[in-house]
Amino acid sequence: MTTIQVFLSIFSGTIVGFVLGLLGGGGSILAVPLLLYVVGMKDPHVVIGTTALAVAINAYVNLIPHSRAGNVQWKAAIVFAIPGALSAYTGSMIGKLVPGKQLLFLFAILMIVMAVKMVLPKKEESSQADNVKNQIKMPQLITTAILVGLLSGFFGIGGGFLIVPGLIFAARMPMIAAIGTSLVSVGTFGLATAVNYSFSGLINWWVMLAFVGGGVGGGLVGARLAARLSKQRRTLHYIFSGVVMFVAIYMLIINAEALDL
Repeated sequence: MTTIQVFLSIFSGTIVGFVLGLLGGGGSILAVPLLLYVVGMKDPHVVIGTTALAVAINAYVNLIPHSRAGNVQWKAAIVFAIPGALSAYTGSMIGKLVPGKQLLFLFAILMIVMAVKMVLPKKEESSQADNVKNQIKMPQLITTAILVGLLSGFFGIGGGFLIVPGLIFAARMPMIAAIGTSLVSVGTFGLATAVNYSFSGLINWWVMLAFVGGGVGGGLVGARLAARLSKQRRTLHYIFSGVVMFVAIYMLIINAEALDL
């Protein structure tokens, strides 16, 4: 690993951390293209394994303040995380079998879905979502965990953009609790995926450390700026969604040969 790659890894992590701090989510979807096209990593599977571990660490770090603030519903978190982690491990095994370019093509499609979801109107929180202990729908919670875990493991992502609505639906919790609770699963899913990839030697540890280090600094700056730009939050989502869409289209084009297009 060259000095320039270390610098670019820190820079890429800073971008992801900044977006996460500023917008509260979505930034991790850029981790894969940043490691591929900015840092210059060649093997898509190493990129995904490295990303999975970086996302896991980031989620666990962000879990601490949410837990202290009482935003984590631990019963729902554990019920969701355990079957989801097993499913993520399975998904990562499947992902390792898929050729790199095909995996990136599918990942680009996922990015487009996320870009569209970012700009869709958000539903208002339910005022009756305070008492969740007796309202958890276990079958829906476990089913959602298994499906999201598979997707998370396959692509090496945290899956928070699916975990949060899944928790709101199956556990009847308010948005802030769903976000805090989701971090348990985001971290656990990423860790399960990273463990599987590490067994195959598909993690670049130095890139991961530099990426996480940059992410911590970027996250602090983004979080401080978020308060000042709270009134422009919707505009920022539109801009970031456009960036994700642009990168996704670029990835679709350069990886289209994987599907003989």
